[in-house]
Amino acid sequence: MKVDLHCHTNLSDGELTPTALIDRAIENGVDMLSITDHDTIAAYQHLDEQKKQALKLISGIEFSTQWNGIGIHILGYNFDLNSKIMAEGIAAQAQARAERSEIICKKLIKLGLNVDLTRVQTIANNGNLGRPHFAKHLIEIGAVKDFRQAFDLYLGDGKPGDVKQFWAPLPQIIEWITASGGDAVIAHPRKYKMTRSKLIRLVDDFKAAGGIGIEVVSGLQTDEETSLVARICIEKELLASSGSDFHQPNIAWRELGKVSAMPDSCTTIWQNW
Repeated sequence: MKVDLHCHTNLSDGELTPTALIDRAIENGVDMLSITDHDTIAAYQHLDEQKKQALKLISGIEFSTQWNGIGIHILGYNFDLNSKIMAEGIAAQAQARAERSEIICKKLIKLGLNVDLTRVQTIANNGNLGRPHFAKHLIEIGAVKDFRQAFDLYLGDGKPGDVKQFWAPLPQIIEWITASGGDAVIAHPRKYKMTRSKLIRLVDDFKAAGGIGIEVVSGLQTDEETSLVARICIEKELLASSGSDFHQPNIAWRELGKVSAMPDSCTTIWQNW
């Protein structure tokens, strides 16, 4: 069975509509899919019943939070899409995104960049605005040549546009997920560039708050990366997740349904769904 539990639509920072995403997943042979847009579940409301039944679709979301001053993403799976608690959490994160966007805009303008928040909101389809939307705007106005330069200079970790203080704390994020009947998973742990010991401390705090899984496989990654996270997964008795983190077509290492192999030693989170 081909599983992809991490992907994004144009209702957060992806490029495809929810319907086009489902079509691409089917074309790529995906059997089980979770749409994990940032801080929103709106994609599920844009799918008709035929699309929802076209493959095994698992409810999903990717929440932003922070841990020890480091931006962290937590995936929520298999929760009640009609949960009042989840709706309250999403509303709180939407407010946080709005306040955060204003701060990012002010910081970029202070650097002499001709940033227009209204235009960034348009790029984001007036949805959940994030740093990738600012990156597109910076490219559009000629301030940078591409996404990499936008994040290297202005939006990446530790840069002026890296604003974290508005996110709900890690335990609160996990509470929203679990109280809605879902499972909480640490997204793409290698992306945080932590030492193994620091990652272990994150996992311990995550487990103490009720988290149960870790994304062992994120897109196409090296055997070394997979092995490192798999060992932590087993050692800490977590369930293993896997996803492409797909945002747009034609990115080979982040193509929908194209992920590295899950080690047989890991117990997958989807085995009982």
